[in-house]
This record gives sequence, structure tokens and C-alpha cells, in this order.
Amino acid sequence: MIAVHLENGTVAVKRKPRPRPREGFALIRLLAGGICNTDLELQRGYYGFRGTPGHEFVGEVVEAGDESLVGKRVVGEINLACGRCDWCMRGLGRHCPRRTVLGIVKHPGAFSEFFTLPERNLHVIGESIPTERAAFTEPLAAACEILDQVRIPPGAEVAVLGDGKLGLLIAQVLKIQGLTVRLFGRQKQKLAIAERAGIQTEITPKRMPVAAYDWTVEATGAAGGLPAAVSMTRPRGTVVIKSTIHGLVRLDTAPVVVNEITLVGSRCGRFEPALRLLSSPKLLLEEMISARFHLAEAPRAFETAARKGMLKVLLT
Repeated sequence: MIAVHLENGTVAVKRKPRPRPREGFALIRLLAGGICNTDLELQRGYYGFRGTPGHEFVGEVVEAGDESLVGKRVVGEINLACGRCDWCMRGLGRHCPRRTVLGIVKHPGAFSEFFTLPERNLHVIGESIPTERAAFTEPLAAACEILDQVRIPPGAEVAVLGDGKLGLLIAQVLKIQGLTVRLFGRQKQKLAIAERAGIQTEITPKRMPVAAYDWTVEATGAAGGLPAAVSMTRPRGTVVIKSTIHGLVRLDTAPVVVNEITLVGSRCGRFEPALRLLSSPKLLLEEMISARFHLAEAPRAFETAARKGMLKVLLT
């Protein structure tokens, strides 16, 4: 089989043995996988990654101990928890200290003809959901995670910084949940998608609003996003941090302390809310697909995904 291989900043396609699933694992054939900003950061050196990336996927189950899964289209939660430690017993398997992470930490990713994942991590996709739409499940779950972490009053104003893939998903999720969302970004064509979803948008000004929002979500993917988000947030407000960046982020903590601002790190989310949202016509997903490539074209796909203005690039 062929698989994508990242090493020292280089994207290659290599022939590798077809994996043999361990007990409790399923063998999955890739149908569609999405290149996200984390994959691009892995290419730049995040986590010192070397191997097969890919954690956003829709696949078909080829082998499984649970025969009811065979032949089904599935998506999968990316954290492989031990299931035995205190964190797992508390329902916090996404933070298990022994966990591996699909395509990120010590578990080969989904950008491969075949890959494995625990059967307990899998969710069957309904027949009415197109494969390309289902490919957004994992980042959509990350967007939904915000509402699991913080309680935002109905109708409250929320600023979302960043008009990339995740920023657009976050803005749409918050809008669907009845919040008043203002999305700040730099690309008119990206903001236009949010506008079609009924979201207020603004080209990021040279001088951002100061102390204007009680709730701010930082999803710029840039080192300057967090200081800007803090500045925009009112005293005793909350900043939700979504960006994962290779390298250090400089932040003056004085405004955080003086204004008693709450910083909330936010990562993966439960799949159930995302799966429910997939069928919503209010959620514009297909419009966020910029390009499609065959798995064998992965180097060109990664190059395309890194270009300015690109949204979701799919590998099939």
C-alpha cells in the first residue's frame, strides 16, 4: 500500500506494509482525509514529528472484531487512551498521559491506503451524509468543544479571530447555537462563506477593538493572535485559545492578571454534537473545500494547502 510520510519538512509518498490490526482495533480503508493546520505545523517541526500524518478522515471498515462495523463508513476519535488510568476513569481519556494520537503522537495516521484505530473510537456515518461532508467531523467536534468548556449566555456577543478552516467552523457552530458572532479575518472570499451563513464579518483592522467582548475565540494559527484576543476582551472576560503553533508565543501577562481574564485552552471535542450538526443545512461545509487530490499526489496537496487563501484540501 502507499502512505504519506513526513520527515524533516519533506512530504513523500512511500510504499509500506499493510497494517495488521491488534485485538480491539479495526482495519480502515481511507475514503477521504482532510489536511488541517496541525498537519502543516507537523511538517514545520511541531512535536518533532516523523511518520504518517492525518487525523481528519472518513473511511470504510475492512476488518473488525465487531462484524457489524465491516463495510460501514466511519469517522474516528483521534486519541487512543489506555482506558485504565485515573484520567480515563474520570472520562478524560483525551488527556490520558499514556495516550497516543492518530497521525500526531506515536500512532500512524490516516493519510494511508489502510490504517488502524480502536473500534471504540469509531462512529458510523449515516447513509444520508456525503463522504466529503463527513470529513469535517473531527474539526467540527473541536469547534463544538468550546460549548462544552464554557457557558456562554444565549444571544451573547462572541468575537472569533481567524477566518481559516477552524475559525469558519467555530463561527458557524456558535451562530447555530444562537450566539451573536463577529468573525475577524483577512480574506474576503473566506469571510464571504461566513456571511452566507448569516455571520457578521470584518476585515481585520490595523487597530483591533479594545475591551469590546466578554467572549473571544482565538483561531488565527498565528503567534500574534493570542495577544490580540486578550486586548479585545473585557475585564473578567474569557479567551478561548484554539491555535496550535510550532514555536513560542510571546504574551504580556500583565493585562491578563490586571483584567482578571480567563484563558481556556481548547483542543479536541466529543464527536456526538458534531455528528448531529452534519445534517444541518445551516452548516456550510462543501463551500470550504478548496481542492481534492489523490493520496499519491500528497506532496502537491500539502503544497496547495499551505498557500494563502486555501481552505480544506482533501486527500482521497
